[in-house]
Amino acid sequence: MIMNGDTAAYKHGDHLIPESSSGLGEPRISLPSLLLTIAQGVGKSSLLLRFADNTFNGSYITTIGVDFKIQTVEVDGERVKLQIWDTAGQERFRTITSTYYRGTHGVIVVYDVTSGDTFANVKRWLHEIEQNCDVVNRVLVGNKNDAPNQKVVLTEDAQRFANQMGIQLFETSAKDNINVEEMFMAITRQVLRTKKESKERQAIQPNDTVNLRKSTRQHRKKCC
Repeated sequence: MIMNGDTAAYKHGDHLIPESSSGLGEPRISLPSLLLTIAQGVGKSSLLLRFADNTFNGSYITTIGVDFKIQTVEVDGERVKLQIWDTAGQERFRTITSTYYRGTHGVIVVYDVTSGDTFANVKRWLHEIEQNCDVVNRVLVGNKNDAPNQKVVLTEDAQRFANQMGIQLFETSAKDNINVEEMFMAITRQVLRTKKESKERQAIQPNDTVNLRKSTRQHRKKCC
């Protein structure tokens, strides 16, 4: 596991500002956990680098096990610190990466629009997420959407599948910085909305707790 604690930054608009110089205090909501997952070679790590550092490395880099970054963003006037895990796509790491599903608030499922095989595996990964996550927000991401002549997964087919699964679709390019920030912000909004709805449900639930000590005292008074 690689922990890049020094890469934490504050994203405001189109700018990244180191937290040490932002002067805006601590985030009000801390560390929702997002997970980037699916097959090897779809550009998950490039998406994370583009979002966190606004950089792109054209060289293919294989994630070994799990990589990790912290990113602070502003969503609807609220500062949120994200914990983003980049999981390895190789089969031999599946036992390791599947453990990171537990406790995850949102999952970003990535396929390569130039590879039909990666798209064919999406359903299997979504099933695995359902098996390992209690309540999780998901988005479907078709990456490498910057070479129309190489695209084999049509937008219409991907959108039809996303509609069937009830998840939002983004076609992105880490290389050309297309829809990357929009996608991360969308999944963050989903997570915050789910957390808010959960708190509201808990607040309206009836309090069935009985104070036995108080009930006993009242009963004794009546007996006298």
